[in-house]
Amino acid sequence: MSISGRSESEQKAYRLTPEGYAKNKEKLEFLLNVKRKEIADYIHDAKEAGDISESSAYEDAKNEQAMVEGEILRLQHMIDTAEIMTAMHNDAVSIGMQVELTTATGATRTFKIVETFEADPKTGMISDQSPVGKALVGHKKGDVVEVSTPGGVTSYTIRSIRSIM
Repeated sequence: MSISGRSESEQKAYRLTPEGYAKNKEKLEFLLNVKRKEIADYIHDAKEAGDISESSAYEDAKNEQAMVEGEILRLQHMIDTAEIMTAMHNDAVSIGMQVELTTATGATRTFKIVETFEADPKTGMISDQSPVGKALVGHKKGDVVEVSTPGGVTSYTIRSIRSIM
């Protein structure tokens, strides 16, 4: 806890891309309007089935309800404190930039640099705190960057940098 009595996560403004903001808002709406009702119906059905003191279905539903309510609170806080990133005019790699890279073998890779909570490596959105993200941040077009990953050291040449907003 900080001096103000609020934890760091309560004080932090989340920097989101417009896409990330919309995605989190959509997920929140789903949880509020669909998932909550599904769980309430499931709990009701489990209660109707008889003795809930020994009902694993009832316990599962209550556990799921607790997880969903926690996720709703987290998403509401994120959306309420979100700072939506705008277009940047920066020639160095930073959060909110798309980076096109070439490996030593000539393969091309494209990454979008985002904050950790918005990262999704399967779609090319990597965290500025990931090994590749950390290595790229601050570098400019034409720079050669070496990245140590669990698979070994990889060299990337930065071909282009542009804002993703």
